[in-house]
Amino acid sequence: MKDDSYKEFVMDQLRDLGGVTCRAMFGGYGLYRDGVFFGIIHKGRLFFKTHAATAKQYSDKGMKPFRPRARQTLKTYYEVPEDVIDDPDRLSEWARKAIRRGSEDSPSNI
Repeated sequence: MKDDSYKEFVMDQLRDLGGVTCRAMFGGYGLYRDGVFFGIIHKGRLFFKTHAATAKQYSDKGMKPFRPRARQTLKTYYEVPEDVIDDPDRLSEWARKAIRRGSEDSPSNI
């Protein structure tokens, strides 16, 4: 049986953001808000969608991009620092930036 306690913790931390949903994918979960894919929960870690300006915020804290397999790295998704995850207000702030980035990439905007 799959342990969903980390997913439940992340969803609880994001509750004040409102409208966040979670779907099984990549052997983990995809996070969505208003149809915008902005985050990944995979193997007990959380990753958010980034772009050039926000990726620096993650890398400055020593965070790495999402690497689901040894030969695959998604450089637009970076791991969220633990101190951010532990603070619901900061996590929601970082999630809003990821949602904005995700909405820029949605098919309706391409």
